[in-house]
Amino acid sequence: MKSTIKLTALGFSLLLALSMGCKEKSQNTTTAAEPEESTTVVESNKGQAFIEDDGSTPNVLQIAIGSEDHTTLVAAVQAASLENALVNAGPLMVFAPTNAAFDALPEGTVEDLLKPENKDALANILKYHVTPGNYSKDFLKKFKKLGQANNQNVAVEVKGDDVFIGGAKIIGSVPAGNGIVHVVDKVILPPSQ
Repeated sequence: MKSTIKLTALGFSLLLALSMGCKEKSQNTTTAAEPEESTTVVESNKGQAFIEDDGSTPNVLQIAIGSEDHTTLVAAVQAASLENALVNAGPLMVFAPTNAAFDALPEGTVEDLLKPENKDALANILKYHVTPGNYSKDFLKKFKKLGQANNQNVAVEVKGDDVFIGGAKIIGSVPAGNGIVHVVDKVILPPSQ
């Protein structure tokens, strides 16, 4: 019986020593996954627009971002902080001017609108390019005007097979997960208020 107690005591001591050694080792060892210092990451891009999703149909913002013909439009949307509005469930119709359409504006106009102090004016212009709904170019032929996201109306004109929104011709259409993007050849400027 004394030998059983000695063996049990020896086993207990051995287990205790092993667990203490493991504990010290785990406290002194850092892994690549555990940073030694606490770091704070400040994200300026928050909201639905910045969630990555490779599995669903691209939304209107993702379509614009993926188009090399719409880099100026994307820069304007970002300057006006409208990214999250363009990823809402919608449906949304976005009349997306090409880079050439922005280039056709008087010299310095785009640069001036992109300045932080002109954010509200830029947002108003961009909202004038957005309509609630998801209508094809052919279906738009039934309208005389559309109510835009900036609470103003824009005229719809039909000339033969062509459809013009506020004087801008629809030159292509891309279905989106939350609506449709109609590519237009001109920047649609809202009437003066």
